[in-house]
Formats: sequence, structure tokens, C-alpha cells
Amino acid sequence: MREFIYFSQGARTSGNFDVGKLMEAGRMDIAIHSFIQGVFLSHGFRKDAVFHFVFYGQPDPPKHIEIRITDELEISKKDVGNLIKKILYKYKPGKKTEVLSGCWIEKKSFLNVAEELGKEGKQIFILDKKGEDIRKAKIKDNCVFILGDQEGLPKKELKRLKEIATPVSVGEKMYFASQTVAVVNNELDYRGI
Repeated sequence: MREFIYFSQGARTSGNFDVGKLMEAGRMDIAIHSFIQGVFLSHGFRKDAVFHFVFYGQPDPPKHIEIRITDELEISKKDVGNLIKKILYKYKPGKKTEVLSGCWIEKKSFLNVAEELGKEGKQIFILDKKGEDIRKAKIKDNCVFILGDQEGLPKKELKRLKEIATPVSVGEKMYFASQTVAVVNNELDYRGI
């Protein structure tokens, strides 16, 4: 199983945004493109992938959304914005809520999400231009890759995160977050992970 944690400092934390104006919703467009690269294939889905969003935007941060593709989840690329909107609307304070099959929401910090996955024995990686070349890194099954939006990862949590995660790089060029997810998926596919 591979997992991605996508962090956004500005993405909306309630469903009251216009899916036609995703850039105004804290660059929700970047989150959606990253998710599409994480779980969609041509004519299918990756059932071996879990995608986590951690949003720190207004009005009620933080929000953690977890999506696992299931046979019961009806989803298309053009409807991801509405899916996220619906999940955010269904948030219930104080508990992790399954909104649709394979789709959960809860109030949880970025660092707590990463630490919990680490405690489950998963190998954690931070996508970082200065990290070890991903092609040379030792990667096991049950790995997690962390990436941020155009603002990057939160500085105050990065130091603690680096204690549990290994920085890896997809190359010297700066890619869009969604492109980085595609490169990681390709590397893992190539290795048969």
C-alpha cells in the first residue's frame, strides 16, 4: 500500500467554496490535481493507494480527509471538487466520520497524521528537492510520501517531521505537486511496490 499526505496552508476547511473558483478556495485546484495523479489511472483507479489531505485554511483548521478508492465509491476526475466539498460539509466535531465509502474526515493536525502513520509501521518520506534521489532510496511496501502545496510544508512542524521521515527528491527541477505524485507513482510501479 502506498499513501500520500498532501498539506495545504490555505485550502478551505469547510465546504462553502465554489468549485468553479478553486484558486480562490486556497488553491484547491492543486489539491485536486495531486489527488487525480495519486489515485486515477487511464480507465481505472489505484486501489493500492490512499490519499490524505490536511488543510489549514479558514474557517476551521485543521481538517484531515482520507480517501481510499473502493468499489462503492463513484468518482470521476471532473467531480473531485464536489467530492471534497461534500466531505468537508459532513464534518462532525470530535470524531472521524466516514462520509462515503472510503472517505473520512476529522479534525487532526498535519504532524499527528504523519506520526500516526509512522506508529503503524509505515515508512515515511518527505518530498524534498535536497533529499536523497528517489531512484536510490530503499523503499518498502507500506510507504507514505508527504508533499505540500505551492507554499510548502509548515516550518514549525518540519523539524519534528524530519525525525520520523526520510527526505527524498524526484530530481533537481521544481515540479508541480501533482507532477511529483505522478513521478513517485511511476517509480513505485517500476519497482513493483
